Order: sequence, then structure tokens, then C-alpha cells
Amino acid sequence: MFYREAGDFKTSYTDDSQTFPIKFDRYRYYAVLVAAFAVVPLVIDDYWVNAVFLPFLIYAIAAIGLNILVGYCGQVSLGTGGFMAVGAYAVYKLMTSFPEVSIFFHVILAGGITAAVCVLFGLPSLRIKGFYLAVATLAAQFFLVWLFNRVPWFYNYSASGQISAPERTIAGVPITGAETAPWAAYLFCLVFVTASALIARNLTRGMAGRKWMAIRDMDIAAEIIGVNPLKAKLSAFAVSGFFVGISGALFFAVYLGAVEVGEAFGINKSFLVLFMVIIGGLGSIFGSFAGAAFLVLLPVLLKNTLVGTLGWPTDLAAHLELMIVGSLIIVFLVAEPHGLAQLWRVAKEKLRLWPFPH
Repeated sequence: MFYREAGDFKTSYTDDSQTFPIKFDRYRYYAVLVAAFAVVPLVIDDYWVNAVFLPFLIYAIAAIGLNILVGYCGQVSLGTGGFMAVGAYAVYKLMTSFPEVSIFFHVILAGGITAAVCVLFGLPSLRIKGFYLAVATLAAQFFLVWLFNRVPWFYNYSASGQISAPERTIAGVPITGAETAPWAAYLFCLVFVTASALIARNLTRGMAGRKWMAIRDMDIAAEIIGVNPLKAKLSAFAVSGFFVGISGALFFAVYLGAVEVGEAFGINKSFLVLFMVIIGGLGSIFGSFAGAAFLVLLPVLLKNTLVGTLGWPTDLAAHLELMIVGSLIIVFLVAEPHGLAQLWRVAKEKLRLWPFPH
């Protein structure tokens, strides 16, 4: 009764192939976009932007990228942190080498560079899969962190080894640096999140997405019916790397402003994004957002509750957070392998007939 598809029929292939073919879904997403672009910038402050919104938006892009690779194409990757570092260092070199170019294009180019690196490390997927591919991408994670630590050219021969984002503006509005307004950083990241979600949604519903899912379900059968494993797997690595690179560039330039590769993009970052995909739901764009929101909001909630309200020590709250996240991953893997996205699908099924029983 609250969620109806009956009567929402299509009279052309164009209508049926819309990104959101169900009218209720379209209106719901339009409402979310209007609120995100027009309402949230007016009410947020510096705390909400830095503690909630920027991490959520940036991790959502990374989760979308990893979900395309793991959830849609079935290629396990543990190198997300390293590929985010590629995006961060690429945008840093572009910003310092070409200061006259807009940071908007620098972020996109950083995503393209990361896509190329990701394809290079995705070549082993043509011969190995499963656990062995996970180990290969894990090796990429450690190699990339080592490379950015050991080659001074990447951090412009800085004595500290850190990289710091120079101040950049768009239409006179600061996007990076200390003078950046909370709403400006939020809207800049929101544009990339919206574009990434729409691109990923259309890719996964099109020919490329069908090839990825065929490879995921059974690669030998997919090859028999005409799917080229080389193109399908490498295209998944490229698209995934592009989104992950953009998230790494935004994470460094807009969110943190200065990073050291080992601390900001270590193995913990790879596992964090993977947990977002697992909890949110494999093979679901909505699940990427749900997982990112869950793992960004949970630490904030626990910190405010345990430390701020109950007065617990910060280190104890941090350990409890790790225990809760680990327990939830086990619960989701056992009880609901498809994550929060599947719970939302079940809720919609209930809402279709509420208050009448099934």
C-alpha cells in the first residue's frame, strides 16, 4: 500500500530502460537529491561536515567502486587502500604541476590514472581467482604504500614525507585549504557522489554489467556464450579503480588536506571499505551507500554515547567499536549475506501489501 508498482506500466523501450523505471522510486530519489543539494548545505556546520557528511560521501564512492569489482564481477580485492593512495598522490602531483587547471579536472584525471594502475594489477585475475587473487591485490596494497613512501618524487622531496593539498578554488569559492567553507566542501564531494552513483547504476544495468555478472556467476559458462573474460574483468578493474581513485583524491585534497600514506591509506582502509560492501550488500549500489553510512555513523554514535554521555575512556570505546563491527560482519555473513540492501528489499515487499498479510 505504501510502495506500489501496480499500474506503473511502460509504453516504450525508452521508458522501460530508465535508470529508475518505477515512478515511486524516481520521486523518492528526486526528493533525496533536492534535500541533499538545497537543504543540507543551509543547515550543516563544520562538525557535521567533517564528522559525518564528508567521510560518508567519500567512502560511498570507494564502496561503489569496490562493489563493482567484488559484488558485480566477483573479483576479490584487498588493495582498495593502495588504490585510494594512487588517487591521492595523482591529484597532488597534478595540483602542484598544473596549478592553473581546475581541481575538478584534477580529481577526474586522478581517477583515470588510478584506473590504469588498477588494470595493471588486475592482470593476474585472468589466470587466478578467489583467495589467490585476494593475495595478489593485497600485495598491490603493500607495494603501493611502499612505493609512495620510498620514492621522494611522489611527495615532491618533502622532508616530512607528507603531502599537503595546496589551496584551490572553483568560481572564487575555496575548495581546499583552511579557508574552505563546510558547505563548499560538501557540495563538491556531493557532485562526484551523484555522478558516480548514476554512472555505476547505468553501467550495472547495461551490457557491461551483464557481462560482469556473467563472469561472477560462472566465468566458463560466460565465455562459452560469448563474453570475453579479458575485457570483462579488466573493464571491471578499470571502472572500480576510477571510482576508488576519485575517492582517494577527495579524501586527501578535500577532507584531510595533508596525509602520510602509511597512516591514511594502510591495510585498515582496504578492510574498512570491504566491510562497507559486505554489510551494505554485494552487488547493490544502494548497499554501497548503506554500508558507508553504517560504518561512518556507528563510530560517531558510539563516541558520543560512550565517551560523551557515559564518560568512558576513548581507548575503551575504540576497542568496543572494533568488537561491534566484527560481530556485525559475522552476523551479516551468516544471517543475511546480502546485507542491508536485502533487508531494504524485504521491507519493500512488506510495504507493497501492508496492512494485509502475505
